[in-house]
Amino acid sequence: MTDLVLYDVRDGVAWLTLNRPEYRNAQNAALTFALDDAFNRAVADDDVKVIVLGGAGKHFSAGHDIGTPGRDIDKSFDRRATQFWEHEGRDGAEAMYVREAELYLGMCRRWRELPKPTIAMVHGACIAGALMLVWVCDLIIASDDAFFADPVLRMGVPGVEYFAHSFAMNPRLAKEFLFLGDRIPASRAYEIGMINRVVPRDELEAQTAAVAARVAEKPRFALALAKRAINFSEDAMGLRASIDNAYGLHHLAHAHNALTSEDHLKGQDAKSMKKGMG
Repeated sequence: MTDLVLYDVRDGVAWLTLNRPEYRNAQNAALTFALDDAFNRAVADDDVKVIVLGGAGKHFSAGHDIGTPGRDIDKSFDRRATQFWEHEGRDGAEAMYVREAELYLGMCRRWRELPKPTIAMVHGACIAGALMLVWVCDLIIASDDAFFADPVLRMGVPGVEYFAHSFAMNPRLAKEFLFLGDRIPASRAYEIGMINRVVPRDELEAQTAAVAARVAEKPRFALALAKRAINFSEDAMGLRASIDNAYGLHHLAHAHNALTSEDHLKGQDAKSMKKGMG
């Protein structure tokens, strides 16, 4: 799994790169666990002060893998983020609920609590499940060609599993984002406060490195405590409870789809989802 996420350390910054460019860095379970390995490696390395997450190829990530040859929805991996049993060999709502509790919701919460500052470096597409990866990062720097979308209402579900929409943007804009499912460009994402900076595409890595270097100048423990304080404030304002509620609704929707349509995704695939985005 190591090749699925590239790992490099330069000047106190760990650069983690999603590495399935031929599939727009669609996130299967293997990539997710490889990313968790890379995050753990960076946290354990005393020479690393800041972690940057980017994507290889033309896009940051097209979201969860819903149709590549490497899709591994029925395969189990070691439990790391939850205490649920394996989903492999289970049936119905149980299989989906415990799989996504580990692979999506649990992993995102695990990464949000990393004690070192994290920066998402976004270019090209950042769609659905990819939003979860950037929303758990402390800072988001995007290139001027980046765009963001959560079109999963087409699947009959109310949003992605790590449902931070009404914290990443104000609630009325979150409703527009979900109800329409349209792409919003980086400039709009910046205007509504979802990301920190928009930079020219050819300057993305250099400007991200400059920000990371300035963060890395601060004392490691002070950074960890500041991050913890702000995360606690978000949770006190209801982030964790909101996500728990939305996760239950998400799986009610999956179960409803399985009972009323051809599958838990309402028959949608990568091609139909792309076609539906305005």
